[in-house]
Amino acid sequence: MDARGFSLIELMVVAAIAVVLGAVALPSWQSSHLRSGRLDGVQALMKLQAAQEQHRSLHGLYASDLSALRGVSTASLQGQYGVSLELTGPEAYLARATARGAQAADTACRELTLSVRQGFPTEGPAPECWRR
Repeated sequence: MDARGFSLIELMVVAAIAVVLGAVALPSWQSSHLRSGRLDGVQALMKLQAAQEQHRSLHGLYASDLSALRGVSTASLQGQYGVSLELTGPEAYLARATARGAQAADTACRELTLSVRQGFPTEGPAPECWRR
């Protein structure tokens, strides 16, 4: 037996340990990656809210279209979310950030919502989707 190398059994044990560790770590890493991706959607909705409040202070009403808001587009900064806006009343609107691409695998928070009525926001669908 050669004392300078590893036996086949030792290599197989190390490979098995590596596979088990990978199987445990990968889902945790993917979950963490999706949670961090939510920040892109949250940031897009917060930017939209600030632009809406600026529009409201200048014009007396919320904008009904994204194109009327300065610095807001139909996609989030990193492109992981599509952004949409609809008026839900004279002093209310609903903004949505819908996950795109790999971020769409985030089933719990695939769509982030921001409902604002008379300047008071309600974040959805759940508080954990908005943790910053």
